[in-house]
This record gives sequence, structure tokens and C-alpha cells, in this order.
Amino acid sequence: MLRQACLRTDVLPTDRVRDLPPYQAVVLGSAVYIGKWRKEAVKFLKANEKALAERQVWLFSSGPTGEGDAVDLGKGWRFPKSLQPIANRIWPHDIAVFHGNVDMKKLNLIERWMIKNVKAPLGDFRDWEVVTPWAMAIADVLKGASIMVRETQAEQKIPQGDKNEK
Repeated sequence: MLRQACLRTDVLPTDRVRDLPPYQAVVLGSAVYIGKWRKEAVKFLKANEKALAERQVWLFSSGPTGEGDAVDLGKGWRFPKSLQPIANRIWPHDIAVFHGNVDMKKLNLIERWMIKNVKAPLGDFRDWEVVTPWAMAIADVLKGASIMVRETQAEQKIPQGDKNEK
């Protein structure tokens, strides 16, 4: 959606992001297992807290499966409690929870055991009719920020009048 809005966008796993300064904004998300983000996402969030605090940030979790509201399915869970202090310091624009996708063929033995024990519904429950407007709202904010940056830069260009003018 961000690319469709003509925004320059890189989609990378967290371990491939080498440097945040080139980015004005970050959308960071993770799959959720038993109320916790994946280790790679946690490591990225912790290692880049200061840089993220200087950018526009959106956070999301993907995990609950089944029918109904994703937050209701998670019994009100919105974000890992252990990471909330970091989120509070970086001031994300939004923290969203989306339905997930459980494909038993892609899970390791321990993950399959966990899924069976919690009796999580299997299948792809991602709801693009929820994700798409969320992403479009991000694009709207970023496009507005881009216009503000350009206007601010334009305002800084003070016309140089005739040297003889006082």
C-alpha cells in the first residue's frame, strides 16, 4: 500500500536492516507466539530504540487466529507487556493487532505442539480489509509529512534581493 501511494519503501526482515538514518519512518511488526514477539523483532526494537524515537513509527502484531475481532480474540492483548516501556518512549503513531496465519507445515516440532495445546484455529485468518486501510492511513500521514518537509525547506530559501536594496 505504501508503494502504491508512491512512497519509497523497503520491506526487509529486521536482520537485514543495517542502518536507520536513511529512513524517515518505520513500520515494525512481528508474529506473536503466546503473547510474545519473535526474538528478531524484539532485538531490533531494543537495539534501535533511540533511532526509532527520532522517526515516525507504527507497530503491529500478527497472531490471533479464528473469527472475530483480533483484540477480542487475544482477550484485550495489544502489545507485549515487556516491550511496552520501549513503545512508550518511542511514541508510535499506532499499535495494531491483526489476525494471523498458521500453516502447520511451516512450524517446527515445538511450535506445532504449542498450537495443538492452545487449540488455536488453523489457517489463514489475515483480514486484508482491516490491514489495507491501516496501511493507507500510514501512507496519508507520510505523504502529509513529506509535503510539510518540502514546504519547510521552501520557506528556508530566502530570496536574495538586489545587493543595493536596504
